[in-house]
Amino acid sequence: MNQRQVRAWVTYDWANSAFATTMMAAVMPVFYESVAGAGLAEGVAASYWGYTQTIAMLCVALLSPVLGAIADYRGSKLRFLSVFALVGALSCLASFFIGEGDWLTASLLVILGTIGFSGGNTFYDALLADLVPERERDVVSARGYAFGYLGGGLLLALNIAMIEGWSFFGFPDKTTATQTVFVTVGVWWIVFSLPLLRAVKDRPANRSVPILAVIRTGFQRNLATLRRVRQYPELSKYMLSYWFFNDGINTIIVMATIYGASIGIGTTHLIIALLITQFVGYPCTLLFGRLAVRLGSKQALYLSLCLYVLIVMLGYFMTTEIHFYALAIMVGLVQGGSQAVARSIYANLTPPPRRAEFFGFLSLSSKFSASAGPFLFGLVGTLTGSVRLGILAVLAFFVIGILLLMQVNLNKGREEALAGENGDAGGAAISA
Repeated sequence: MNQRQVRAWVTYDWANSAFATTMMAAVMPVFYESVAGAGLAEGVAASYWGYTQTIAMLCVALLSPVLGAIADYRGSKLRFLSVFALVGALSCLASFFIGEGDWLTASLLVILGTIGFSGGNTFYDALLADLVPERERDVVSARGYAFGYLGGGLLLALNIAMIEGWSFFGFPDKTTATQTVFVTVGVWWIVFSLPLLRAVKDRPANRSVPILAVIRTGFQRNLATLRRVRQYPELSKYMLSYWFFNDGINTIIVMATIYGASIGIGTTHLIIALLITQFVGYPCTLLFGRLAVRLGSKQALYLSLCLYVLIVMLGYFMTTEIHFYALAIMVGLVQGGSQAVARSIYANLTPPPRRAEFFGFLSLSSKFSASAGPFLFGLVGTLTGSVRLGILAVLAFFVIGILLLMQVNLNKGREEALAGENGDAGGAAISA
């Protein structure tokens, strides 16, 4: 394991987590509700935000599996990651121009940024298996999420200072300060992506084939992946569980702040609570990686998902800022850890020669499934006029995910992945 490359890999989580924190979770949702969505009826901005997240995830779902297969075939994980990172960063820079009532422009830029963020993560996640041996993946994966929390939290702290102290920083008003915050996210993302792009190189692959032929091959391999997944029963069962609980986690990430704003919690309290989540998440994610080693990955994941069930139930009854702060701390305890452990479990269950392809397929399937949570939130809110019922609907995703996870045998799944490694490697060599 090359420690310099691992540190660079971790640094990318520090880089792109600024988008997850400021654009998806903290500042943009509030800005969307109060500025971009100005003039919309009460509760409509929250529903539109949910629909925006759904469209973004569907776009990523359609792109990721083909790109993952192409990256495996051409050895181009870093190249694709850099392109998606640039797309995401540019969308943040362009968000400076979102003004009052520009909810459609805001939605389009958020969709573009989410494509850059999630599309890049398809290749970033696949690099984990390339750079880190299996016995170290839980710890390194958790370290990546932990540094993501720290990096996103540090920038969010600066962003809060810029917004709340706008006159001190020389801005004419709070809106301009908030628009400038979006620019800082784009710059941060670009600058801290450089270590990974410099330290890690794409592995040599067949680059003589024309790009159209490679794309055709990508589609063919994607179709083959649909058939190949059935060769790994435990992986298939885990993916089904992952679709549900990941949808729940993602919905909480992207909808929590706009939910809080919709029930009357002040902007400053919302953003500070999300900042607290970041700094609670940093040490807790590191500890969670160690906990997964001691208890076992599956048991640690159970623990985090059960706490999410409690978070959703308490969120339904939330009325004050204190309640939001308490829930933000609870989310910080498990959010990064649950994602890190879930990612490393999936890496361990996939055949090594085709990990980028399988991560691409996971991105396809999970983004299709994860689009259901924000859509359900928006739909329930639209039909009932109650955002509280919208957040309560998320509970089903965690309960079903836990029940399905109980059916997964991780040891058997690892054996299936290793047994299929030689066959997949041979098939990949023949197709190349």
